[in-house]
Formats: sequence, C-alpha cells, structure tokens
Amino acid sequence: MQARHLRPLAAALAAATLALPGLAAAQGSPWMLGVRALGIHPDDSSSIPGVGVKEQWTGEANFTYFFNKNVATELILAWAKHEVQLNGADLGKVGVLPPTVTLQYHFTDLGAFRPYVGAGLNYTYFYERDLANDTLEIGKDSFGGALQVGMDYMLDRNWSVNVDVKYLWMDTDVRVKATGNTLGGVDIDPWLLGIGLRYRF
Repeated sequence: MQARHLRPLAAALAAATLALPGLAAAQGSPWMLGVRALGIHPDDSSSIPGVGVKEQWTGEANFTYFFNKNVATELILAWAKHEVQLNGADLGKVGVLPPTVTLQYHFTDLGAFRPYVGAGLNYTYFYERDLANDTLEIGKDSFGGALQVGMDYMLDRNWSVNVDVKYLWMDTDVRVKATGNTLGGVDIDPWLLGIGLRYRF
C-alpha cells in the first residue's frame, strides 16, 4: 500500500487513540463494590425421608466489573451456618461457603433504575460437616448453576440501593462417618434474597 493511502488510516488511528481517555472518563470506573443483608431460603429436598435444612440470615459482599455500560460480571461471597433437621429434630449445624460468579446484563435506559439479569456458576464448600453427635457427616463440596435478577437504584453518581434475588443449585450427601457409607442425597437449592448498598468507583 502506498504511503499516501496510509495517511488517512494513520490519522483515524491517532484520533481514536486520543479519544480513548475521554471515553474511559465518560464511562467512569468499571468497578462496583457492595454489601447485602441476605436471607437464605432453602428449596430443599432429600432422598432421606424427613431431612431438611432451615432458613438463615447472613451477610454478603459483592464485586462487579463492567466490560461496558450493559455487560458485567459479579463475584458474590457469602457464608452461613444452617440447621439440618430430621423430622423436626436438630441433627446439627453445617457451615456453607458458596462463592458464585455470574455474567450480567444491565438495563441502563430507565433513569435511576438499573435492573439486571444474570446467570453463572457456584462452588459450595461445606465446613463443620459433622452431624448427629459426630456419627454422620456431609460431603465437602458441590458445583452448580446460578440464576440472578436484581436492581440498583442510583442515589447519585456513585451510590446505589441494591435489591437482588438469586437461585443456586447446591447439593450434597449424608454419610455414616465410621464407614463412609452414603445414606442419601440432599438438595439444598437455596433462594438468596438480598438488600444492600453499592458504590461505583
């Protein structure tokens, strides 16, 4: 290609390069951090008759990165201890740590209201797994899907009130600790109902 044909291309590239800092400034920081009060409501079922998991309240931290004004990814970190029951009698508490990553689409043409939908994956680590006076235990981890819908209401350029609902697929099994024999499976599959504050940098 001749040099004279390269000049318009070089000029266009230079103009685009000079425009990038202004574009980034207009869009602002891609990071949003938040905290939520979280109600965990298991949609539980089990192959062991009478086994269930009680509801719980806890806290959640969330970290969102925006690829552009509409598409973002969010990391959600929460923790809880759930009572496991058999026919209404307590078998013990199980610790649950389910980090979750979702890919989101944010609707940005509704003024201060910024609804979004998302889908992703969760990895659940179960700790303090002993039940029934140390005679039973549950499995140590689980992988599953995640669905999400929520809304930010922007109080100003940076702060927002957030309402968020997630559904996680989460399962484990119950074993006899002495022998390792599996008694059956438990699907916890919780609804996570959250409300909190977020800050967009």
